[in-house]
Amino acid sequence: MDGIAAPRILIAATSSGSGKTTISCGLMRALANRGLSVQACKCGPDYIDPMFHRRVLGTPSRNLDLFFSDENTVRELVAEGTRTADITLIEGVMGYYDGIQKSSDASAYAVAYATDTPTVLVIGARGRALSAAAEVAGFAQFRNPSHVAGVIVNRVTEGYYPFMKAMIEQETGVPVLGYVPVLEDAGLESRHLGLVTADEVVDLQDKIDRVASVLEQTIDLDALVELARTAPNITFEQRSMPSPCEDAPVVAIARDEAFSFYYDDTLMLMERLGAKLEAFSPIRDAALPDQACGLYLGGGYPELHAEALSGNASMRESICSAIASGMPTIAECGGFMYLHETMEDDQGTPWPMVGAIPGLSYKLGKLGRFGYIDIEARKDNLLCAAGDTLPAHEFHYWDSDNPGTSFHAQKPQSARGWDCAFGTPSMYAGYPHLYLYARPHALKRFLDACSTYRTLRAEAG
Repeated sequence: MDGIAAPRILIAATSSGSGKTTISCGLMRALANRGLSVQACKCGPDYIDPMFHRRVLGTPSRNLDLFFSDENTVRELVAEGTRTADITLIEGVMGYYDGIQKSSDASAYAVAYATDTPTVLVIGARGRALSAAAEVAGFAQFRNPSHVAGVIVNRVTEGYYPFMKAMIEQETGVPVLGYVPVLEDAGLESRHLGLVTADEVVDLQDKIDRVASVLEQTIDLDALVELARTAPNITFEQRSMPSPCEDAPVVAIARDEAFSFYYDDTLMLMERLGAKLEAFSPIRDAALPDQACGLYLGGGYPELHAEALSGNASMRESICSAIASGMPTIAECGGFMYLHETMEDDQGTPWPMVGAIPGLSYKLGKLGRFGYIDIEARKDNLLCAAGDTLPAHEFHYWDSDNPGTSFHAQKPQSARGWDCAFGTPSMYAGYPHLYLYARPHALKRFLDACSTYRTLRAEAG
């Protein structure tokens, strides 16, 4: 197989909180300003950073996650994106080698290895000198090949940078491609799940423009592009896909301040399989879209908008009635919280919600279950048959007194497990977020159920 030419680069770091997202978004805008078409990707299960990528570039960002997907699928995602792009920029996750438990499995390094992608390591310069070179040498030599092919020095002054560049290159042989000074008022704010969402940053475009303007002066973009072009052609085997639906079932997607956590890959595949996606707001709209025959309530921050969600009684009644009538429904994390009878807000005040699931979603006051899991179905359900597994991820500070028992969650490389989620012939609802791009037949099963629901509703008049 000759493969597909796919110039690409991975922006990694030594740890979380290093400024990867700010730098990655700035580089995307700077490259786009040069007239290059850029495909954005994100390592790992994050759905917030890709929102920033989408706002910067105006196109979807792909998740490259080696727990959710096998290596072939990750290469396929990169190849698909680069068919219409001049360069792919992949943002890493956590520290470069940090993966599941104490391994590098599903790490940014694992993605670089699986896709044979040159990596640029972002390092901090504050408060050190030669130790920075030792850190670069350690990361570059820790695995063979490490794929570390360049360095960007972060939070360093213009005057100190030449010393840092010369020292690192002399001591390690790794080229330093530029630096980032301390950027006042251009950082991206954080919240308990990571960054605030892109739509919450009122002056996001101005911030990214300011970052890009600086990076155009401080990063050797020509060298960055040339490094990306050294990446070999990418090869993959085309995955088997189910046949698309012929009747274009309409799936209502909750999209507003409260619900925004979706994987672009899943939504794009849903459309490829024949669905028509129609966005609606549980906060502002009076009812579900008229033609909807399926419902997808993704994650988000419903606890920050509990009063508004509760106050929209007509929407709550519309959703509860639709679910009771058998409308196929996927509700993940925040969407699952919204389906409860009652949900506490961020102050611990309880508010009436949809009522499709008995019980209370309540504030824990600390991080609850976190990380990758495989969920195994205990019985046939909307998405899969009994005994089938789906890859998933949890990260939440709320819990439920009725979390469901239709699936068993198992943490990888661990003995820890627990029961979770509701699975019926017409509903999946639980705290685990699903990456259904990796399970296209589960997604088709959902869409087939939507088509059947529409037929039965039409026959009933």
